[in-house]
Amino acid sequence: MKHWPKKRYWLIGASTGLGAALAQKLNRAGAEVILSARSTDKLERLAAELPGRAHVQTIDVTDDASVAAAAEAVGEVDGVVYLAGAYWPFGAKEWEPAHGTAMADVNFTGLMRVMGQVVPKMVARDAGHIVITSSLTGFRGLPGSIGYTASKAATMSLAECMYADLRKTGVQVQVINPGFIKTQLTDKNDFKMPFLMEPEAAAQAVFEHMNGDSFKKSFPWGFSLLFRGAQFLPDWLYYRIFS
Repeated sequence: MKHWPKKRYWLIGASTGLGAALAQKLNRAGAEVILSARSTDKLERLAAELPGRAHVQTIDVTDDASVAAAAEAVGEVDGVVYLAGAYWPFGAKEWEPAHGTAMADVNFTGLMRVMGQVVPKMVARDAGHIVITSSLTGFRGLPGSIGYTASKAATMSLAECMYADLRKTGVQVQVINPGFIKTQLTDKNDFKMPFLMEPEAAAQAVFEHMNGDSFKKSFPWGFSLLFRGAQFLPDWLYYRIFS
């Protein structure tokens, strides 16, 4: 169990959904939180609701200058949680170029921009905590998920590379791979979403993971077995099942 009082955590993508729910968990545990997203109004409303120290710092993760300015304004932090995400459901037969590029830029390239600002400083002082949000979809390609699945596979891979490099240092790297969480993003889906979680339940799972030392957490556990096990299926069987 980590000691949260006097810790400063920067949550990027904290205006709604999982990010907002996790901000509540961390703040109630005693951590000071810096809330970031593009929407100032939502962040300020959330900060006003929190019981402890909370600050707002707007950021556009698709813009190099915005990320650099935000990191400079936030200053030294004990931890960074990257939760920013974009999602539009479409497949290769109905390719949506602008949406595909936006998902790649927010979900993965935005993460790379943020890590470029915070990781070198954590490495220099040999201390820090990084939590990256991937997805169960990142384990293997899925139909009708151009952009989102690919970008989440990239975030998972980046987290794995960082963990390989930093696991014997004072910088802790963790990755979370949630399934369906009820948010404004999943509201776009027109299909049944098994094991759909409320943001508060998902935030509890993430908070418990952050309190531990393990690298990767995929949840809900039973649902995650389907995706993790699918990695070992031969192509002919996997695509027959998942198409």
